Parts: sequence; C-alpha cells; structure tokens
Amino acid sequence: MPVTDRIDDDAIDSGRDGDGDALPVNELFESLQGEGRLAGTPSVFVRTSGCNLRCWYCDSYHTSWEPTHAWLDVDAVVAEVESYDAEHVVLTGGEPLVHDASETLLERLADRGYHTTVETNGTVATDAPVDLASISPKLANSVPTAERDPKGDGEWAERHDDRRIDLDALGSLVESYDSQLKFVVSERDDVDEVDALVARLRDATTATVRDADVLLMPEGATRDRLAETRERVADLALDRGYRYTPRLHVDLWNDAPET
Repeated sequence: MPVTDRIDDDAIDSGRDGDGDALPVNELFESLQGEGRLAGTPSVFVRTSGCNLRCWYCDSYHTSWEPTHAWLDVDAVVAEVESYDAEHVVLTGGEPLVHDASETLLERLADRGYHTTVETNGTVATDAPVDLASISPKLANSVPTAERDPKGDGEWAERHDDRRIDLDALGSLVESYDSQLKFVVSERDDVDEVDALVARLRDATTATVRDADVLLMPEGATRDRLAETRERVADLALDRGYRYTPRLHVDLWNDAPET
C-alpha cells in the first residue's frame, strides 16, 4: 500500500506532529522481517513517513528525503493490520516515534495481543508498550556530506550530525524495553565507533547492554552493494564478539518496495 501524498515536513522537523490519532503512512504490507534477531518472522509492516534525520544511505528515501504518505487514523491502520494473518507488527519509518499517534497505535496493537517491534533511530524516547525496541543509532558514516547527499548540497549534514546521537533517549529506551542495538557498518572504523558508543551507553544507564544485544548490519540497500560489504562486516562481528544481522529482504527481493 504505497502512498504518495506530500507530508508537512515543517511539522516533522519540529519533532512531533499535532494531528491527534492520525498517522502519515507511506506503506502498509505483509512480508518477512529482514533484520535483527527476529529475521525471517512473518510480519505486518506499518511504515510511517517523516524523519528527524537524513542518512545519505537511507533505504526508505520516500519517508525522509522525499517524504510521501496518506494520513490514516489509527483505527484504519489497525483494521489494515488485522486484515493480514501475521501476529508480529513492525512499526518503522522514517522515524515513527516523532508521531504522537504511534504511541496510540502501539497501545491498540498491544490490547489486541500483537507482538510489536519498533524500528527507531534512538533519538526519541517513548513509554508506549513495545515488545522489542530495535534501535539503530546513526554513526558518523551516515552523515549526508555534500559528496554523499542525494540532493547534492550537503544542506542536512550539520543538522543530522548534531541530532544523530541522543544518549538520554538511548538510555531510556534500553532501560524500558527488551532491545537490540543495530548498527549500519561498512568499515573497521565504524566498529571502533560502535565500541565507543556502547561503552558510553553502559556508563550512562542502569540497563545491562550485552555484546549479544549489539548487531552489526552491512550497509547496502541493493544486492550488489551488500555483496561488497557483508563479508567484511561478518568478519568484524566475529572479531568483536558482536552479532551479525543479514538484510534478508534485500537478499530475497533486492530493493523492491513493500518488502
């Protein structure tokens, strides 16, 4: 269910929208979870539009750089979810937690017995019911410098770099939920940064952050790009004692929408 109405980007950039129980939905579909500890699980994906960051490699370009959506009220989203057979729901984006209505949706899904994963960049805390917080803090390799910016001007570079790590929000998420820390990696220097951030998080929180909770994921939204990065990232995971996560949906369906 891809949709193409324009989003109010100013509302998203302010941090939270004010549209009550409506969500800007970019896609709503059933597939297999492609990443993390639940990879391979049949899941309904609710992909919201709008993000407070701009990773140059974003694999959901139409939720961030060129956000598109249709506004759906939470009841309509729940009805769509219930039309599928999967018992696992992935709320993703964009950054779904910038929308107040995401919390309402998670409460409704919990009431109906769904197992929920929230895919978040870790810069927004929440107290909604979540079974798995899949937190993907953005490393320096995500900054959209002028040579990497999809629009070619580097306008977002400083803003993205300033926002990409929020230790307070990260701490709140790992203390509140069963969580995994999922990092997009392509080079050894990226894992040095992972080590440093995990150490800072352990110092800043009362939660136990195990090496097994840290997942290294190869950068790449196409099969060709993954072929360049995955073996190197797998070796880095072995070397550091972290977990490796595939991008199963890319291996199966390349960069097709609704996968």
